[in-house]
Amino acid sequence: MALQTKMYGEIRDIPQAVAQLLAAGGTTMADAGSALRDRDPAFLLTAARGSSDHAASCFKYATEILMGVPVASLGPSVSSIYGRQMRLDRGACVAVSQSGQSPDIVAVAQMAARGGALTFALTNEADSPLAAACDRTLHLHAGAEHSVAATKTFVNSCVAALWLLAEWAQDKVLLAALHDLPEALSRAVVLDWPELRAALDKRASLYCLGRGPAYAIAGEAALKFKETCLMHAEAYSSAEVLHGPVSLVDPGFPVLALCAADAAEASLAEAADAIAQKGAAVFATSDKVRHATVLPVVRTGHPLTDVVALIATFYAMVERVAVGRGIDPDTPRHLRKVTETT
Repeated sequence: MALQTKMYGEIRDIPQAVAQLLAAGGTTMADAGSALRDRDPAFLLTAARGSSDHAASCFKYATEILMGVPVASLGPSVSSIYGRQMRLDRGACVAVSQSGQSPDIVAVAQMAARGGALTFALTNEADSPLAAACDRTLHLHAGAEHSVAATKTFVNSCVAALWLLAEWAQDKVLLAALHDLPEALSRAVVLDWPELRAALDKRASLYCLGRGPAYAIAGEAALKFKETCLMHAEAYSSAEVLHGPVSLVDPGFPVLALCAADAAEASLAEAADAIAQKGAAVFATSDKVRHATVLPVVRTGHPLTDVVALIATFYAMVERVAVGRGIDPDTPRHLRKVTETT
């Protein structure tokens, strides 16, 4: 019998964690969305590191697509190391941290507030320093997460960020898709892509591709390969991978193309096929490919929530890869659950 890791259990908890957030966060999210409408920001900023930064990147793409408002990632060192105050009175800042304890992310939130920005903390710890530093706290309600590798807290970070966006935009279609997510996720977490796992056997490196919000998910996927499987994985936009990185592709080189059912799917599928024709072992979550292998996927009825289901299935797969390699994904080498950087 395969090892039942904490990570395995927490992946299976993802549907319930999202349901908890949706049940508990309604009033807070509605108020936060109203505050953003009142502010009518000219721009948004995000502050995050690690998995949280990938959730922030997903929020960036979704906001720019849905609202046409630019979103930029603030370099935490600008305030925490270099001590620079920025003029942000026409903007809003979304700081994402599962623990809410990293001093540099707290410093960014404090600087943004001093600069006049409306500040939001997305955190799983409502009494954390980050929550205290921000105007509004959007609690993730993910419950305790014991595996060092973040899974359900990442998913809830993405869902909370998309929910904030939906409330701001008063987008009823996206709101409905978010509230339908627990059922879709219950199907997504039981897929684990055995065909991809077989292709990864004895390989030490791979590419993860995406575009738009799925590019953010590709970044999270590459990070999880590194921290749970000790595999070298790089994330690329499908628009960039053919501009140099493709030179590293040799016969059987694994490539995972993460496609949502959105406007970028066709171009991503085209890039996946082009790499497959060069001899790579390419797997895509799209039925638009002709040379790559199609992976089964759960669609959610909305392109912005599709990426949430994609990462849930990816987590189920990568946990099995780690265990198959004799690695305990709950205790990644050199890592701790809470990383505090300055």
